[in-house]
Amino acid sequence: MNTRMEHDTMGEIAVPADKLWGAQTQRSLENFPIGEEKMPGDLLRAFGVLKEACAAANHRLGKLDQQRCQLIQDACLAIRAGQLAGHFPLAVWQTGSGTQTNMNCNEVIAHYGNQQAGTDLLHPNDHVNMSQSSNDTFPSALHIAAASALHERLFPALEEMILCLQALEKANKDVVKTGRTHLQDAVPLTFAQEISGWRSMLEHSREMLTLSLNGLYELALGGTAVGTGLNAPKGFDKAAAEEVSKLTGLPFRAAGNKFHALAAKDALVFSHGALKALAADLMKIANDVRWLASGPRCGLGEIFIPENEPGSSIMPGKVNPTQCEALTMVAVQVMGNDTAVGFAASQGNFELNVYMPLLAYNYLQSVRLLADAMNSFTQRCLAGVKPNREKMAENLHRSLMTVTALTPIVGYENGAKIAKKAHQENISLKEAAVSLGLFTPEDFDAAFHPEEMI
Repeated sequence: MNTRMEHDTMGEIAVPADKLWGAQTQRSLENFPIGEEKMPGDLLRAFGVLKEACAAANHRLGKLDQQRCQLIQDACLAIRAGQLAGHFPLAVWQTGSGTQTNMNCNEVIAHYGNQQAGTDLLHPNDHVNMSQSSNDTFPSALHIAAASALHERLFPALEEMILCLQALEKANKDVVKTGRTHLQDAVPLTFAQEISGWRSMLEHSREMLTLSLNGLYELALGGTAVGTGLNAPKGFDKAAAEEVSKLTGLPFRAAGNKFHALAAKDALVFSHGALKALAADLMKIANDVRWLASGPRCGLGEIFIPENEPGSSIMPGKVNPTQCEALTMVAVQVMGNDTAVGFAASQGNFELNVYMPLLAYNYLQSVRLLADAMNSFTQRCLAGVKPNREKMAENLHRSLMTVTALTPIVGYENGAKIAKKAHQENISLKEAAVSLGLFTPEDFDAAFHPEEMI
């Protein structure tokens, strides 16, 4: 492998000749050969936004000349477009402040800019990192990445699923089925009413996630090392936040208290809590779907779902609810991520949290998994759900809990006697009611209308 020599304050080190990173990135690459998890692409693109915004702010405030500012911004544009993805090799499991990823960005931008200029105009620290510290850039990039991921990935997938459920509701308003509580038969409802519960869960999750954006819009930029703003010019925090907003179209703002912004990660915990709530709702919906579709002959069998692929390597003709299984596995992963996020956020010792790469990895993984799984589940399962009307009608009329319609006439205790006799003797409610002398056949037929119990 061809190499070139790069140097930092610790001396010289060999770097692959075809890579744009420098000495500090190389040291991190060699010192942290841990795991396979690399810094998420969404975070690196957010750093591209952040560094471009900081260059613009420094130029506005008279700290950075136009030529260097433009070189930095051109490099950031290439990062945001994914053109330099091969130059960001670092593991998640590195310094807890994310310093080495910040320097990875600084070095790549500086080397790219200098190549474009044909001369060494950019220094990673003096120019690209001007008015910044890793301690305020990493949490800011994390907030930019988190808020952007919600808008660009999660909300569109959530909206598509909500619209699909709305269509299913409309198509199934006249389908009456038995309800179930405690996995036991309960009184009837329409299939549309059951679906409306699923839809409302997602709408409430969307509201909670939208509420969590307020905290994510706060940026730590301008706090530099410990929150005092050392080496950042007056007004840099507001100017940088304004530039980030221009680039993203989102209302980012300077954090009012930089000591809080550096040390606490409560906004991320709050937002990931909303992701966990969404995961819990998706778990419930997917489980309902696979229970209702269970069978095809020995389960509930009340709905049909798309048959996407063979389900067994040994049982011919078997088809499984695989989209439900994928979605529930994602839900479990997100719930696990939430535990990690909460614990990591509690470790804000003194002026800095040093679990930020883990926070970034887990939060952004949760968003990506949820968005991808919702898209797949909506398109490959939910959109193809059809009611098994015959089975629903059969279960409705066999359900013992439809006896509830009779209690206003004969009372709760007599209603219980009818239900128990029907169950014990495996006869219909009508037969039990007539046998007990509580109804004539004609009176029973006049009083008993399960379809009207909704």
